[in-house]
Amino acid sequence: MSRARAAKKLAQAAAFGGGGLGLIGATFYGVLTAEAEYAKRVIGPTRYYPTPGDGLYGRYPGLPITFAMIGDSSAAGYGTESPDETPGVMLASGLAELAKRPVRLVDVSKTGAKSSDLAAQVDAALQTGPHIAVILIGVNDVKAKMPPSTSVRLLSTAVRRLRAAGCEVVVGTCPDLGVVRTIMPPLRQVARSWSHRLAAAQTIAVVEAGGRTVSLGSLLGEVFRTNPAMWGRDNFHPSATGYAAASAALLPSVAAAMGVGPESFVHPEPFRGEAILPIAEAAVQAARKAGTEVAATEVAGRERGPRGRWAELRHRRRHPKADVERVDEQAGEQAETVPVCQ
Repeated sequence: MSRARAAKKLAQAAAFGGGGLGLIGATFYGVLTAEAEYAKRVIGPTRYYPTPGDGLYGRYPGLPITFAMIGDSSAAGYGTESPDETPGVMLASGLAELAKRPVRLVDVSKTGAKSSDLAAQVDAALQTGPHIAVILIGVNDVKAKMPPSTSVRLLSTAVRRLRAAGCEVVVGTCPDLGVVRTIMPPLRQVARSWSHRLAAAQTIAVVEAGGRTVSLGSLLGEVFRTNPAMWGRDNFHPSATGYAAASAALLPSVAAAMGVGPESFVHPEPFRGEAILPIAEAAVQAARKAGTEVAATEVAGRERGPRGRWAELRHRRRHPKADVERVDEQAGEQAETVPVCQ
């Protein structure tokens, strides 16, 4: 079975409340949960609880944008020493600068949260009338031995509830657990493959529910493998620098969802690997490349094609080298088509 088909079947199982372990492999999942127990013993009890950064950010006029941060330790910024280092504050501050409006942060995330905790967090967030929400969840589901289909279904329900209230939703999909230092080969490869499958299934479910996703997979990959500064004191969670890297990947999509910032007005650019694809293919490609956004779109006025919903694959974080190459390419094309005056 191709990865796209496997991700699609897992998402379908989540939607209809069945399956899960059979689609991802009971042995495969069992090995990962055993490794999660080992990692938990190595890390020890949680000690560095972050301080929520709820409040108003951005010294701009106008009505505030209400922004909700939802999820687990990765959303809460576990291990940070100041609220300013948490993803919620970094995203709220960045959104305020791009929107030129104040942003009110409502952080309901909690260290140790699982997908089963999303309902209560969404309840709390909805009481504040959020305009946009970011959700980071999933890793603790492994420790709790929650079937992947259940995890995906609970995430989908949370997104649908927020969207029904008129709230835009951006979900950072499951990160690449293969970069965690406490996980040793060959289990590291197992963790990586499992992470990619879950991230792809999360993407399908979230886009179908009306949200958009950003892949955090390999973003926490090469740089986390080679730079110790990216890791926190427990060598399992990111440091403040690591959280800043994840927030930088999420911010362009958060801004685009709100219709602000330069990336909101940029059309897909094929030279940057952006494309419109069937949702399952887009989900698998996004899981392989960090910072990739997937959102629903239409082709010829239709939401769906022969292979399901159409999705737009975007790389909203600008890479100067790629842009320089594009300028050089355009200059070359002009040189071939524009006559030179003698």
